[in-house]
Amino acid sequence: MTRSEAQVYITFLSFRAKSRNLSLSLADASLPFLLSRDVSTPLDMTSMDTTHLILLFLAVGLIAFLYSSVGHAGASGYIATMTLFGLAPTTIRPTALVLNILVASIGTFQFWRAGHFSWKLFWPFALLSIPAAYVGGYLQPSASALRILIGVVLLFSSARLVFHRSDPLQTSAPSRPVAISTGAGLGFLSGLTGTGGGIFLTPLLLFCQWAHIRQAAAVSALFIWVNSIAGLVGYFTKVHSIPSLGLILAAAAIVGGIIGSHLGSKCFAVRVISLFLATVLLIAGLKLLFTR
Repeated sequence: MTRSEAQVYITFLSFRAKSRNLSLSLADASLPFLLSRDVSTPLDMTSMDTTHLILLFLAVGLIAFLYSSVGHAGASGYIATMTLFGLAPTTIRPTALVLNILVASIGTFQFWRAGHFSWKLFWPFALLSIPAAYVGGYLQPSASALRILIGVVLLFSSARLVFHRSDPLQTSAPSRPVAISTGAGLGFLSGLTGTGGGIFLTPLLLFCQWAHIRQAAAVSALFIWVNSIAGLVGYFTKVHSIPSLGLILAAAAIVGGIIGSHLGSKCFAVRVISLFLATVLLIAGLKLLFTR
């Protein structure tokens, strides 16, 4: 082989290697890559490239749109999305709380303006849930324990969406001791997992026939808002910082929440959205629980 032929061959091999690296980079941005990631080696803002950040931004906007269209702030959806992107559990929880506060504030205003909110039903659940959410947000469990907790929350949310029931014919508000104690437990769980507690309160109100669907959604929206704030304050008190990812994704959540709360219930079948979200939550929940 002559010198010129060798140079051509070396150039060809270099071009082939670069092409292969480019193909791998594009493959890394695909859903199979995200599903196959090991959450034991999580991503953070410094290791996430622009492509993944854009995909996460769009996914959060879509989740906010879909959840707000059925009366929720979307914390479980944000947790599922960030889990599929391989983010650290310690980043997921405060980020979900930030996005929850933004979208829940929009939903609270929408339901209050429509006349579905009941203060009499709301305050017993919220009375002890707020300090309990603060305590839950202050606690910092181990990564493995937090992964299991969040996984269980996601599976519970998935089951709730699959087995969604119709509006109860008759309702009867719970006694104050029952509502206050229940709210305390849900508040603690909301702060600990970064969900806001609405995914538990809404099905509980419906299954126990304590409220109609729209009334339950209105009460849950404000319940999510106050507990998300309390949980975030508790988290900040402990670590004195909030991941910047929440601020970056805020615009996507706000836009998605506004459009979803305004148009979602008129343009989409709630049952179809519920089944779609249930699938996402199921995948993320199982991934968390069975990934070491």
